[in-house]
Amino acid sequence: MTKTGNTERRLVAVFAADVDGYSRLMGSDEVGTLRDLTERRQILDGLITSHRGRIANTAGDSVLAEFSSAVDAVQCAVEAQAALAEANDQLSLERHIKFRIGVHVGDVIVRAGDLFGDGVNIAARLEGLAEPGGISISDDAHRQVRGKVDVAFEDIGAQTLKNIAEPMRVWRIRENSVAASAKPAYPLGGNVEPHPRERCSIAVLPFQNLSGDPEQDYFTDGVVDDIITALSRFRYWFVIARNSSFTYKGRAVDIKQVGRELGVRYVLEGGVRKAAGKVRITCQLVDAASGLNLWADRFEGDLTDIFVLQDEVAVKVISAVGPKVTRTEIERAAQQAPRNLSAYDLHLRGVQQYFTGTPAGVAEALRLFYRALELDPRYGRAAAMAGSCIILNIGMGHSVDVKSEAQEAKRLLQLALSIDENDVDTLALGGHITAWAGDFDTAIEMVDRSIALNPNSAAAWRLRGWTYQYVGHAEEAVRSFERSIPLSPLDPMLYSTLTGMALAFIRLRRFDEAVVVAEKALRKNQTYSPIYRCLAAALAHLGRDAEAKEALVRLLELEPDLRISGVTAKGGLRWPRLLVEGLHKAGLPE
Repeated sequence: MTKTGNTERRLVAVFAADVDGYSRLMGSDEVGTLRDLTERRQILDGLITSHRGRIANTAGDSVLAEFSSAVDAVQCAVEAQAALAEANDQLSLERHIKFRIGVHVGDVIVRAGDLFGDGVNIAARLEGLAEPGGISISDDAHRQVRGKVDVAFEDIGAQTLKNIAEPMRVWRIRENSVAASAKPAYPLGGNVEPHPRERCSIAVLPFQNLSGDPEQDYFTDGVVDDIITALSRFRYWFVIARNSSFTYKGRAVDIKQVGRELGVRYVLEGGVRKAAGKVRITCQLVDAASGLNLWADRFEGDLTDIFVLQDEVAVKVISAVGPKVTRTEIERAAQQAPRNLSAYDLHLRGVQQYFTGTPAGVAEALRLFYRALELDPRYGRAAAMAGSCIILNIGMGHSVDVKSEAQEAKRLLQLALSIDENDVDTLALGGHITAWAGDFDTAIEMVDRSIALNPNSAAAWRLRGWTYQYVGHAEEAVRSFERSIPLSPLDPMLYSTLTGMALAFIRLRRFDEAVVVAEKALRKNQTYSPIYRCLAAALAHLGRDAEAKEALVRLLELEPDLRISGVTAKGGLRWPRLLVEGLHKAGLPE
């Protein structure tokens, strides 16, 4: 693999798929086709993930993915066609959706997660040569999978592919061969859950233009476009594309019906009213299954700069909707019977325990994340969160073997990144863990990349703040923490954000401000020992000795074996020199 700037070249197995006769299907039943396509995509996307593939580009009915192994790519294609054929068997003939799939092994260009180059073009041309429900592969791919995939290949000879200079030998796997030989790894109607992004699913409907001025439609649509774009940056959400959600424009809709037709759990709707140079935008988030409103708000602003206002509204909506959906998903998982828990549910329960920030909560979260990985060894988010639990446990002084536990955290991070290197929260957690381990350059690159991928992620900004704090760039750490708070003002991890800010203020010798934010952090969590480290040190530097000793007493109740030597031995890179000096002044024994 070679890399130049944000562009990489690498050799991969390229998987290209699209729906045969998609325009015809849309013309005969637009809403039904979108619903059926959403269901098929859940099957296809789940299989790509389970075979260690990465979805790079999607547009309408097409999917482009990359695999590190040609065997994985072809086996995924075979099982996908078998699963999709089984789904068709349950429906009337006019509702059958058949994909064509092409697989090629070749060089590609990777830019911002998308794939480009001849390798992609060839896979797309091969897909066009496949029969509906069938698969075509290049001779390069065939050489690597021959004898390793249990299907019959048919040599269709050298084929001239559009915009490809030389003819290429092509092999075909027919639909009946696929159906007879493959057993889907993603059973329909069983206990296997869809990938988490399919579970946390949302559609943003066209907002109503309430101003009575048809010329304001462009502004109303622009607001919705910005919200859809911002939501789509959260890779663990499944966000319905604009082309699908806008089929409801100008129609009276039943939210429950929309949820069924688009296959989503949440629907966001709203309206825009313009008057006297001002605009008011109302939004509400609805549970599509029950029809209950989960959240509603309104936003006002001047029309002096329409585009700035659109951006501001999008950020405000995301900062409200994101945490609300997360809390609702956690509550939903908590109500599940233990015997019915999927890897996704276990992950959500783990997140709930992680949010407590208590030693017992973090220990339970780690157990749940490991259980999720047992059910789904390719669940990258669970792996990343398990690694974060270990680091948090070390930071609170409850580690038994720092070296081995840190190695395990690193292993979990590498697993998570190998599954999805563009997951924003995984990248941010990775930067956090990497900085803790002392590789500052890599850590900074990771957290900055996470923000570039999703500047609306409160978690990414919080972890960027901690990373810059470890590195020693205190002012940039403060800026990151300040960006995080308004994106999720009720965030259950707010105590961590405030603690990191207190540490940065101590580095900057702004001890008064460190005390203020540490006391705010205590109001959020009184069992997170690093808060008391900050508070005791800052108070001691200010000469408020009695208060510093009181904070130290509380700290030692939580970490009874803590000593000055332990603070430096368990992370001299993490804790600022001024913090250690302050703890010494407060009376922490050597």
